[in-house]
Amino acid sequence: MFTFVPKEKNLLIYPLNNAPSVTVDSREFFDAQGEWELLNINISRAETTNAFYNYDYDQLIYQITIKRRPLLYFTNIILPVCFFLVLDVASFFIDTSGSDKLSFKVTLLLSISVMLLILNDTLPSTADKIPLIGVYCSGIFCLIGISILETIIVNYLMAKGSESRSAVENTDAATGCDDGVRDLQSPPDSVIDQNEMQRSFSWTRVARITDVTFLVLYIITIIVFLSVLGKLWVVESY
Repeated sequence: MFTFVPKEKNLLIYPLNNAPSVTVDSREFFDAQGEWELLNINISRAETTNAFYNYDYDQLIYQITIKRRPLLYFTNIILPVCFFLVLDVASFFIDTSGSDKLSFKVTLLLSISVMLLILNDTLPSTADKIPLIGVYCSGIFCLIGISILETIIVNYLMAKGSESRSAVENTDAATGCDDGVRDLQSPPDSVIDQNEMQRSFSWTRVARITDVTFLVLYIITIIVFLSVLGKLWVVESY
């Protein structure tokens, strides 16, 4: 609403409706695809002086407060990434003799990469610091990457053990083993076979100890990581 004043001020500007009424009306037309929530609209009048022309004029200032809805990110990013992390922990119980475990972990890592691409398109690129949801996804990405490295090491140790067992079996076949009956071997050959078998068991034992130890440390790291993120989220919320 405009009011003409014939004296010092030429034009006075007043809002047509008060702030609560404008807020209610704007919520009906506010469309942000469920990502943002309109909280409040404040209206204030201000008298400003133009220094160049040396005259006063009125201003209407609309302060719009909006909030990002967390449920969208929880259902689309946080919860799926958490499921990927649980699947990665469960993959430690897959048999390490084959390549299925490594392929499964690589698939999980690629899935987290897709989530990071979606997150990069969703979050604003002008933020001064990395949001907690970005730290969450990046941290889990690093954890799964370290888990893949551990799986490669365990597979290598298991392969070394399998090679030692295969060498012993080939030696037995060459000395005339047939239908479970072995010919008499010379003492040096028996000692060599025993050493190879012990070496095979040693590689397998080291692989299993490494796998179990890493699983325990992995679970502890996940608990600490999620606890720290939860505390930071509570602090930033208040």
